[in-house]
Amino acid sequence: MPGRIVFVAGAGGAIGRVLCRLLVADGWRVTGTTRSEAKAADLRRIGVEPVVVDVFDREALISAVRAATPQAVIHQLTDLPKENTPEAMAEGRARNAKIREVGTANLVAAAIAAGAKRLVAQSIAFAYSPGPKPYSEESPLDPSARAVAKLEALTLGGPFEGIVLRYGRLYGPNTWTPVAAGDGPVHVDAAADAARRAVTRGAPGIYNVAEEDGTVSSAKARTLLAWKPDFRAKT
Repeated sequence: MPGRIVFVAGAGGAIGRVLCRLLVADGWRVTGTTRSEAKAADLRRIGVEPVVVDVFDREALISAVRAATPQAVIHQLTDLPKENTPEAMAEGRARNAKIREVGTANLVAAAIAAGAKRLVAQSIAFAYSPGPKPYSEESPLDPSARAVAKLEALTLGGPFEGIVLRYGRLYGPNTWTPVAAGDGPVHVDAAADAARRAVTRGAPGIYNVAEEDGTVSSAKARTLLAWKPDFRAKT
């Protein structure tokens, strides 16, 4: 892509920060969003042009993305609690659903206004309806995963190349667990690498991104994105 400019929404998150480091190392000019002034300073230190903006402020987000003039926009926005407890998750699910629906709609509008050619969005690989395993990208989502389905429909329905990355259960630095736990895990570095690759590789569509443990098949990502689940970023 000429110009090599990318806009990362959620640049200060667990995946976003690793992703930004990878993109900067690849020679991209990266603009990244955060809601925190402290994280903005950290992003600047790793070579990212930070923008402090709330994804729910539609006009401010559109202005920020248009100013960046990106060829690609990457959606790594989440609003999950720091601890995985029942009480925290009850509130976190509602906030995260709003991000997926309202936040994604605003980011899509911003990407369109900026003339971005590709939108890569974070989804999940553990929202499939119970059925035969391993789940493929064609397997149906659980009907209760309405916010996930909305995020994916918005990403795939725009006038750009939409790519949905269905991440497995994250582990590694700045996640809930340092080691793989649960079905279909994925290391945070490998998740970031999938997004880095999806900026320039792969046809529009959905890709599972998880380690092969019989839960989901990531064959499509391995083939079309040249993604490897054992990728780890250099520190």
